[in-house]
Amino acid sequence: MGIASPISDRLTVTALLLLTFATGMVDAVSVLVLGHVFVANMTGNVIFLGFWFVPHSGVDLTAAIVAFVSFVAGTVLGGRFARHLDYNARNWLTISLVVEVVMLLALSILAGAGVLDYQDNTKLILISGLAVTFGIQNATARQFGIQELSTTVLTQTIVGIGFDSRLAGGNGHREKLRYGVVATMLGGAIFGATLTRFTVAPVIALAALAVAVSALIFRFGPEPTLGE
Repeated sequence: MGIASPISDRLTVTALLLLTFATGMVDAVSVLVLGHVFVANMTGNVIFLGFWFVPHSGVDLTAAIVAFVSFVAGTVLGGRFARHLDYNARNWLTISLVVEVVMLLALSILAGAGVLDYQDNTKLILISGLAVTFGIQNATARQFGIQELSTTVLTQTIVGIGFDSRLAGGNGHREKLRYGVVATMLGGAIFGATLTRFTVAPVIALAALAVAVSALIFRFGPEPTLGE
């Protein structure tokens, strides 16, 4: 059972879409700049780990393992936040998302200053930090019980598009939301991929900005009205 959002349904969706957009941006950085590794989509990393067993696949096993383990660590941390702070949803969401913002900004600054390189072994620190961050985000978003908006994975959302479509004999339930989620992730990936042609660290900072706006919405958004 998902935890009730402290704000209206419309604002909840808006805030979660911002987190989804941030995911698209940062996964674009991880895949295109840090090597063939995802920091938010663990399905992709499990597949990459499988590729490693095939000779000359070009997959960086170390990066995939670091991302996977770090993401799980992030979900553990997100679970701790949820179980200790969910008595006050606003405080819980604010703390979880502020931790994300701080981590993203710190990683952006370290990368921009050259402390963390995108090619040598220090990139593993960047991969690990990003994966922990999105592990926290995924664990937090999961508590809302909005299957279409896990903010990091689209598989179930896309399944819902087809399964509930009129072609499948459905009524198109939540169709607009599902298309919106896919478009948002796609938009974040396009935006992030485009920017990485010119710069990298600021992309992570912009993702932090999107998360910060989401945190502000959850913190100060109006409570849901009766019937929502």
